[in-house]
Amino acid sequence: MTISVLHGLKIMIKRFRVGFSIMLLLLAGPIQGSETRPPNIVVLFADDLGYGDLGAYGNPYIRTPNLDQMAAEGQRWTDFYVASPVCSPSRGALLTGQYSVKTGLYGRKINVFHPNDPNGIPEALETLPEALKKAGYATGIFGKWHLGDYPENFPTRHGFDTWFGIPYSNDMDRVGAPPIDQVMQAVATNNVSKFAGGFQALIETFKDPKQEYWNVPLYRSTVAENAVIDELVERPMIQATLTERLTKAAQAFMREHQDQPFLVYLPYAMPHLPLFRGKAFEGVSLRGPYGDVVSEIDWSVGEIRQTLESLGLAENTLVFFSSDNGPWQAVSTLNAGSAGMFRGSKGTTWEGGVRVPGIFWWPEHIAPGVVSDIGTTLDVYATALTLAGVELPEGTDGVDLSEALRARAEGPRTEMPYYHRGNLTAYRYGHYKLQFYADGDFKTRLALPALYDLHQDISERLDLSAQLPEMVARIEAAVAAHQATIQQVDPIFDRRVTVKP
Repeated sequence: MTISVLHGLKIMIKRFRVGFSIMLLLLAGPIQGSETRPPNIVVLFADDLGYGDLGAYGNPYIRTPNLDQMAAEGQRWTDFYVASPVCSPSRGALLTGQYSVKTGLYGRKINVFHPNDPNGIPEALETLPEALKKAGYATGIFGKWHLGDYPENFPTRHGFDTWFGIPYSNDMDRVGAPPIDQVMQAVATNNVSKFAGGFQALIETFKDPKQEYWNVPLYRSTVAENAVIDELVERPMIQATLTERLTKAAQAFMREHQDQPFLVYLPYAMPHLPLFRGKAFEGVSLRGPYGDVVSEIDWSVGEIRQTLESLGLAENTLVFFSSDNGPWQAVSTLNAGSAGMFRGSKGTTWEGGVRVPGIFWWPEHIAPGVVSDIGTTLDVYATALTLAGVELPEGTDGVDLSEALRARAEGPRTEMPYYHRGNLTAYRYGHYKLQFYADGDFKTRLALPALYDLHQDISERLDLSAQLPEMVARIEAAVAAHQATIQQVDPIFDRRVTVKP
């Protein structure tokens, strides 16, 4: 156990600012639309779950009764997106409400944060928990962070009061793998082929995963009065029981803070490979181990909802469920999820890589139904802050969806840029999408962009650019207007692979 006094001092300063903001809110009177307090915010975030992996989104074999019920009682968004098709940039966008190219949370050579990286989410960014603390929220994260694994980059240094979870993906820290610094050096010198055998060995472990194959740590970190207490709970973390333990920790947090508004962020480690599930869920799904894992996540969602109902908080809590990106199908579809009818998967900006389930549940407040307006995880930030009565920070890229949720008003978003590896790879404009990069290779730009009508051609097979040149020109103008508003910063992930002269 370690105590970081320096970061404790920083947190004391932030607490003073938060306390002053709360005083101003109290002087200003109750938040509009709330008789008592702003709503609780619960964000349930799966890892590598595909668009087609839930019953409510058409899967015939994976049973997800709790999520299906939430979708029926709340809103199921059909055109909901993440801001990136890979993990760390996607999570950074969710928690900051900004595109990764503006925050630096991306890489051109490195897709995500890897273990032992001294870098992390920039301290200057105002995260969702930091913003909500201005309105007196208690903030807890229970699950995978993946925005920096050094203590100074832990969630408790970025607005969360408590964290119980893992610092990165459950397939990292593989026992017997090449040292990560050697791998990073190989990436820096374009010599990754020397580690091809190591990658193949990783793939082999997914076929019949064992606990002892990985050495991922499990942490508990808590903000105390004048410091931060970090505790290594276990290493390796027990993967088969992780979903259950994260769920119970989130439930305990909600009970402890039921008398004040709270943010619960529950980013599951599954169904990212390797697949592990509790004994009670072994063999419950016709979809095999993958389906079992999704069924356990669905159980967790039900537990969270039941806790809210038992505490009498359901009608004052907005619950949002989604995934950080599409399914990883590079290995085997036997181990990966389904993107449904969409083309592509994780790591691409075809719809299968970035279109994800988007379920909102808030009894007595949300107008139930199926919504086909465009939404994105960037909008969760703006929506939560608006509901809490907190002013949006300058530069926020998300938009407030609260009126679309409560009144079934038309969604405010009509365009959507697709970013990957620092590049604007595609752009959605209404129901049309302009794709700038070659199939399966988002490093090679097409000589002429391809145009797809997503309402008529949901699988992006028929290029309409030759038939609709005026639409291509209109979208290109929208792209130019968008890019004029973006000040791109250097990629943080690539700092450890930059070759020094």
